[in-house]
Amino acid sequence: MKKDLLEKASIFLLRKGYTVKTLTRTCFDIVARKDEVILLINILEDANGITNEAADEMRRLSSWLKASPIIIAEKAGEPLLDNVVYSRFGIYAVNLTTFKNCEERKFPFVMRSKAGLTAHLIGNKMREKRQELDISLNTLAKRLGVSRRMVAKYESGNSEILVNKAERLYDIIGSSVFERINIFKVPSQEMTSVKSDITKKFDDLGFNSTQTKKVPFSVIAKKKKELVFTEVGDKTSPNLPALSKLLEADSLVIFKKKKPKNIPALTKEEFFEFEKANELIKFLKEFE
Repeated sequence: MKKDLLEKASIFLLRKGYTVKTLTRTCFDIVARKDEVILLINILEDANGITNEAADEMRRLSSWLKASPIIIAEKAGEPLLDNVVYSRFGIYAVNLTTFKNCEERKFPFVMRSKAGLTAHLIGNKMREKRQELDISLNTLAKRLGVSRRMVAKYESGNSEILVNKAERLYDIIGSSVFERINIFKVPSQEMTSVKSDITKKFDDLGFNSTQTKKVPFSVIAKKKKELVFTEVGDKTSPNLPALSKLLEADSLVIFKKKKPKNIPALTKEEFFEFEKANELIKFLKEFE
């Protein structure tokens, strides 16, 4: 099931002009890029299978890379509905049909929440549209099956409305009054982590850096437009060079005993000898 979904999602993205890299044993299965748009996608048969730890790492990396974290799944206990957005640990989850529609900028407005299927109203647009159509508060209230006071509340701000009433409202005044859900929104969460001696050294050189988990590198460091993916240890992921190229980052391996080939590599002692960021960047660029 997951394999088929992964293949279908990858083929769709390729046809849409994305460069696609699939990964294994990481917190996401697909990295896709088209121009400045970067997607980190977790493919699951059941969206309930994602852990809080994996979701947190996806959000953190997405924030750092200015990427969009997305779960594409077939169910969340029960089958995911078309054009309905779900959420798991702060990451939007959709089925493949909904994802395809979103990529074509046809964003849904129905969200699955604890209250059930709901939509968010844009109050001022609802009032403007009602007045434009010359519908009174009382008339709209009767047609929706709610009180006049409730309609006034809908129009006073951004309110949540159950999908059965949203469908009636849609039939009466159209879709412009509903807030669309952009599943490609980049999270604003700041990356925080316990600092290692490697990340502290990057910080001393003027980079912002953090340790990572469940990805092909141990440390991510950024200084203005310079991005460095660093693997610490003698086991280097074969995905590191390709992922770095896709995301326009430099690769670095800080090894202990076995120096890898065809990739910038330093011992910890050599890394700590750098005193300026531009010296390190120059060393990394020599391998391009």
